[in-house]
Amino acid sequence: MPEPQTHARTPGAPELAAAAAVFALLSDPTRLQLVWLLTKGEADVSALTEACGASRPAVSQHLAKLRIGGLVQSRKDGRRVVYAMPDGHLKRLVVEAISRADHEVSGEPWHD
Repeated sequence: MPEPQTHARTPGAPELAAAAAVFALLSDPTRLQLVWLLTKGEADVSALTEACGASRPAVSQHLAKLRIGGLVQSRKDGRRVVYAMPDGHLKRLVVEAISRADHEVSGEPWHD
């Protein structure tokens, strides 16, 4: 399996602060679930509300924070607002975090 592509430069304060901001936004379980749902493809507020079980106003507020933080994008489709997560780095980060949590919860052994 090829090594993941990394940037050659050691991260400085700006990069570390930007990464910490991403983790801060993902530290809420509902926001993490919304982002995980968006790794599967774009969705509107109604679909995301149904999938995560939170109230529509709560989902809208979480999506607004994620959009302002640059983690998701939105576009109008008629009367609907559709959300997407085009950032492959973020998708892989979320999938790996959920996969790690699955190992922790299920007791499956760790692997590379």
